[in-house]
Amino acid sequence: MSAKGNCHDNAVAESFFNTLKTELINGKIYQTIEHAKRSIFEYIEVFYNRIRRHSTLNYQSPENFEKAFYNEH
Repeated sequence: MSAKGNCHDNAVAESFFNTLKTELINGKIYQTIEHAKRSIFEYIEVFYNRIRRHSTLNYQSPENFEKAFYNEH
């Protein structure tokens, strides 16, 4: 961790939340908190981690990147 107020500490988290809001939440109206939680959980666990390609992972999904990493080692 760096010094207090260093914006780079939060860059990854802020990028993720921006993506979440842009790709899932903006414009959506959830009927209940439980519906919102399920929707966000499904987005993260099913789409974001398994299917969505990430530029920082050479345009692979985290799941595929991890599989390739462990197959090489």
